[in-house]
Amino acid sequence: MHVKAKILAFGGLLLALTVIFMMLGGIIESNTLFLLAAASYFVGIMIRETNFRMGAAFYLASVILGFLVVPNKFYVASYAAMGFYILAIEGIWERMGCLPEKYQKRSLFWILKYVIFNVIYLPVLFGFQELLFSRQLSLPFLIGAVLAGQIGLIIYDKAYEYFQSHIWSRMRGRFLN
Repeated sequence: MHVKAKILAFGGLLLALTVIFMMLGGIIESNTLFLLAAASYFVGIMIRETNFRMGAAFYLASVILGFLVVPNKFYVASYAAMGFYILAIEGIWERMGCLPEKYQKRSLFWILKYVIFNVIYLPVLFGFQELLFSRQLSLPFLIGAVLAGQIGLIIYDKAYEYFQSHIWSRMRGRFLN
């Protein structure tokens, strides 16, 4: 009983931090992407510290609470996309543990990451150009936006891996003891 209460309290703390980071994204405009990315990393923390189902529930709760509390709904939608990416790659990584050794898991994992990202990114880019850029983009700028998104994925993913392996691994003992 004590362990479940501790996990729920930990999830509540992460949920509060997630909403605070989303709100700060609207206040500190120069760091919006950084704060939204940091908020989405909490989904990965929840999955790795508990299990996938608890992480999915955490993600859903954070999106719902974000839409209820955060004034700028566009930031909540951006967080939802980033958090869904984390949720999906953590779920894929968990499922890939069942694959036979003959598969090159790292290569397959990166391919699946790119597929998931592009399933999220490309429809938003092509469907909501006027919302994102306040006008329709010409073909060269559209190609540049697609390429910039791919580079952004590499940076976002490397930062997430660094956060999980270096920063969170040092901090987790302080929160979970």
